[in-house]
Amino acid sequence: MSGAPEGHMEEAWDCDFDRETAVEPTDNDRFGVQVSSSWNIGNNPNGGYLTAIALQALRHLGGHIDPISITSHYLRPGSGGLPGEVITELVRSGRSVTTGKATLVQGGRPRILVVASLGDLSNKSRCPGDITLAPPAGMPSPESCVERDGLEQGVNLPIASRVDLRIHPDTSTAGTSTQAETLGWIRFSDRREPDTLGLTLFADAFAPSIFTRLGRVGWVPTIELTVHVRRKPAPGWVLGRFVTEDLHDGRMIEDGWLWDSQGALVARSRQLAMLLPTADSAP
Repeated sequence: MSGAPEGHMEEAWDCDFDRETAVEPTDNDRFGVQVSSSWNIGNNPNGGYLTAIALQALRHLGGHIDPISITSHYLRPGSGGLPGEVITELVRSGRSVTTGKATLVQGGRPRILVVASLGDLSNKSRCPGDITLAPPAGMPSPESCVERDGLEQGVNLPIASRVDLRIHPDTSTAGTSTQAETLGWIRFSDRREPDTLGLTLFADAFAPSIFTRLGRVGWVPTIELTVHVRRKPAPGWVLGRFVTEDLHDGRMIEDGWLWDSQGALVARSRQLAMLLPTADSAP
């Protein structure tokens, strides 16, 4: 599919992520898409991947292409390997920010609803007074970490063909920690460099941090995910830290941080998810 919004880097479109999130305009506010199964976790596409598809459509609403605030509500699982349609609505278009809504529909049923603001993170404002109180987490090199495909997650991971995820050895085995925390490096498997759209995917591509404390507890579907993208990332690996400090009545809140290869904080995330134990993991 074609349809790259103005300002998008055309040379990146040979990469898996760009090709498999591409949307095709079919009407003033509607876009066709072929949802890939290569980003599946188990039988369903990763939520961050579906959000990236919606953001590709929202990039057409105005002159801004950097997602800066994204909130996704996951209404029902998406279906990999099937076509879909993204229905958009422009809420407001300004000089600094474009805000819109997008609904991804498959089989006549809405799968996700995304409300997002897009802007320009090229650092043109030159405003003084940066404050960052979240330094990068201490990590060994990616070569010393554990590939996600080998985690005891108990689910097939087609997404492992699309993202290269290396987990800190101390958080790589389910059920062996007193903390619900995951640390790891991430990049695209085809070496596509990270960008602001890719950060949205990365914020949802790690195994749920609750696994490190509770073990193979089953499916943890996201109800709502919010990502705030803070900077354009430098080339190279992205470092992620995800922590669950609040689990109650089968619902958990997970906070996340992403840093680029230069140690800059590039994104923050928070998601509300459900803990659905499988029959063999329930107490």
